[in-house]
Amino acid sequence: MSHDHDHGTATTNRTKLAWAFGITFVILIAEVVGAIVTNSLALLVDAAHMLTDSTGLLLALTAATLVMRKPTAKRTWGFRRAEVLSATLQSALLLGVGVYAFIDGIRRLFEPAEVAAGGLLIFGIIGLVGNLASMLILASGKDDNLNMRAAFLEVLNDALGSVAVIISAIIISSTGWMQADSIAAMLISGLIIPRALKLLGETTHILLESTPKGLNLEDVRAHLTAHPLVLAVHDLHASQIASNLPILSAHVVVADEAFRNGAAATLLGELQSCVAEHFEVSIEHSTFQIEASSHQTPEHEGHD
Repeated sequence: MSHDHDHGTATTNRTKLAWAFGITFVILIAEVVGAIVTNSLALLVDAAHMLTDSTGLLLALTAATLVMRKPTAKRTWGFRRAEVLSATLQSALLLGVGVYAFIDGIRRLFEPAEVAAGGLLIFGIIGLVGNLASMLILASGKDDNLNMRAAFLEVLNDALGSVAVIISAIIISSTGWMQADSIAAMLISGLIIPRALKLLGETTHILLESTPKGLNLEDVRAHLTAHPLVLAVHDLHASQIASNLPILSAHVVVADEAFRNGAAATLLGELQSCVAEHFEVSIEHSTFQIEASSHQTPEHEGHD
């Protein structure tokens, strides 16, 4: 049932990403034309943003397709980590665009260019309508995994960028102050950079196989050793394969007597239920090595 549910969710998310990619690509073409016609830095930066977002959504769509492939003997987790790699690439692209927009925005504050406000307003509205449509499509799946969250953030940033373009067009049309275009470009970058850094930090955390956020290994160790049969726990590790897929492994030391009276046979199931049900981060994939106190596996240096 769980596998069928996950497969159904992946299929739904892939359809949503396909629609969002199509809409974003059309807006990209419109904004490139608009930037050329209006000579607007804000619209050009937003078009560059849309280019990275189109690429990012294509990566997300590819990742969503790969995730649906079944595990094999060569890839025992299938392509579950593809969504993390995709989100990492998307966030890196967003960060690059954000830095470029800010630097070029500063330059154009001192060298303002003539901007066609009327055309800028039209293309800004076109972009906003398209972005809002993509947001509505992706909103229901944005909490499913990092890949979908990255895609939603990209479209959200696009929408905010379109709002900045519209405001700058109104200011230029009303006052003739061309620097409004540069400030809008810098505001767009200000929206992009923090979100890109946050997402990049989260994906890097997973790729470095760090302990899942919200899980304290000392609490896990204390809870496991509180079991009457457990004497000690060592080589305790926890990481994440992908979103919502934490894993844990540990060596558990028990008295020799537990192997003689059969108590060790029931211990494994109890430990697996413990880490799956007791903690805020539910770990359904856990591996425990049960060891007799008279014959423990030698620890590698640096392990506790």
